[in-house]
Amino acid sequence: MLETFVAILPNTFEGLVGETINILYLLLPLWLPFFLVIILWNKWMDYITTKFSNKQNYKLLEIRLPTEIRKTPQAMELFLNTLFVTSGESTWIAKYINGKSRPTFSLEMVSFEGQVKFFIWTRGIWKNLIESQIYAQYPDIEIFEVPNYTNFIKFDPKSLALWGLEYKLSKADFYPIKTYVDYSMEKPGVKEEEKVDPITPIIEFLGSIGQGQQVWFQIIVKAHKKERRVKLAWNERLSKLELTKTESWKEQGEEEIKNLMKKTYLDPKDPSKGMRIPTKGEANIIGAIERNISKLSFDCNIRGIYFAENGKFDPINIMGLLGAFKQYNSLDLNGFSPAWATGFDYPWEDFRGIRERNNQRKIVNEYKRRAFSGDRGSFVLNTEELATIFHFPGGVSQTPTFSRLMSKKAEAPFDLPT
Repeated sequence: MLETFVAILPNTFEGLVGETINILYLLLPLWLPFFLVIILWNKWMDYITTKFSNKQNYKLLEIRLPTEIRKTPQAMELFLNTLFVTSGESTWIAKYINGKSRPTFSLEMVSFEGQVKFFIWTRGIWKNLIESQIYAQYPDIEIFEVPNYTNFIKFDPKSLALWGLEYKLSKADFYPIKTYVDYSMEKPGVKEEEKVDPITPIIEFLGSIGQGQQVWFQIIVKAHKKERRVKLAWNERLSKLELTKTESWKEQGEEEIKNLMKKTYLDPKDPSKGMRIPTKGEANIIGAIERNISKLSFDCNIRGIYFAENGKFDPINIMGLLGAFKQYNSLDLNGFSPAWATGFDYPWEDFRGIRERNNQRKIVNEYKRRAFSGDRGSFVLNTEELATIFHFPGGVSQTPTFSRLMSKKAEAPFDLPT
C-alpha cells in the first residue's frame, strides 16, 4: 500500500502543479493588471514622497544645556505640543499627487565616546519656531545649527562593528508607560537632589561609552491622525457590515475602557442588573487609560544603534540598549521591548552573516534618513510619555561627560554707560 502511494505521489504532484499553472495562465488578464496597478502605485508614491522630501531644507539643531535646570519634564511637554501638526496632507491632491506629508521630527540622544548630546532634526521652515518655543521653556539653554553627525559615519563591516534595534510597546498603545508624573517629579516641595528622573539611566549609559564607540538613540515623531484600519465589524446602529473602518488611538482607548467596565457588570449580558465596585487595580488601569488618551498624541518610531571600531566592541553595551527604556515599564500597564534587531540568536538563521549585514545597513540608512517605518515598530505616545523619555535633565544627572554650558546667560545691566 505504502509503495503504491509513493509511486503515484510524484505524478499527482506534477499534475496539480501543471493544472495550477494552466489556470493562472488562463486568468492572466484578470489578475496581472491588478498586481501591476499595485506595484505602479507603490512606485509612484515612493517617487513623489521622495521628491517632496528632497525639496525640504532639513536642519539639525544641537541643544546645549546650562549647569543647572530646575524645570520638570512638563516644560518639555509644553514644547512638544508645538510639534503636533496635522496639516500638509489635508487633501488628496496634496498627498497623492504632490507627495506632501505632515511634518516629521526626530528627537535624538547621542553619545560620542561618552560625550552626551541632544539634537532635534526638523524641516528648515520649522527652525525658528522650534528655537523660540524651546527658549520659552528653557531660557538658559543654547541652540546651534550643526552639521549632520550621521554623515561622518559610513558603515563598513570591515572597520566597524554594529548592533541595533527598534523598540515597540508590549501592549496596545493606549495603555500608558510609566511617566514623570508616576515618578512624582511634579510633586510640590520635592528638592532637586531628591527627585527621581527616569531619564538618568539612559544618560548614565550614554556617558559610559568608551573610546572608539558611539551610541545613537532616535525618536521619530509625527502627529497622530485617524488612520488606523480595524477588522470587519457589524455596526449595530446602522445594522450593516462595515467593510472598511478607520479609528484613532483615542477611539480605540475609549472602546477598551468600555470593555474593562463590562467586567464589573454582575451580568455582562444585562447591565441593568448593576455592577460591582471595581478593584483598586482595575480603577487605576481605567484612570490611566483615560488620562493617556486625553492628551495630544504622536505616531512614533524609536531606534538605537551601537557602533564600535574593530577590536573595541563591548557586548555589554547590547544589554545597555536592550534595557535602556526598562524604567518606563509597568506590569499593569505598558512598557518597551525589542521589535526588531540586526542580529540573530541561532547560526542557522543567518548563513555567513548575510542577513545581519543587510539589517545593519538598513538600520543605518533609515536612521540617517530619519525614516518613519510604519510597518515595523510603530506605535503611539502622547506628549506626557514623549516628554518623559526625551527631556533635558536637571541637576539630578551628574554624568561627568554630559555636555553642559559652564556659564549662565544674563542680560546686560540697564545702567551701563553709553
